[in-house]
Amino acid sequence: MKKKSIFEKIRKIVSRIPKGKVATYGDIATMANLKDARIVGWAMRGNQDPKVPCQRVIQKGGFLAFSYSLGGWQEQRHRLELDGVSFIGERRLDLEKYRWQPVRRA
Repeated sequence: MKKKSIFEKIRKIVSRIPKGKVATYGDIATMANLKDARIVGWAMRGNQDPKVPCQRVIQKGGFLAFSYSLGGWQEQRHRLELDGVSFIGERRLDLEKYRWQPVRRA
């Protein structure tokens, strides 16, 4: 699979994350059948498509990445708060509460 098509697949998955929910880089990698979650980060880096809510992709443990490419973790937090997500620490949210669990189709 070419890098471009992998990135397109990742962005399509991320586009499905509903407002008020998040997924980890690892969650998205699993959904995309990838073994390396860093590929998800590369796909999100510098995303300028407003249809791809890259703020909803976070680190494992519910942490925001310091290097969120559209303005740092503070901007990511702001965007998530606009989505209705609240925080339990400066850069941490309750992953159990906000984790997106897509329905698997049979």
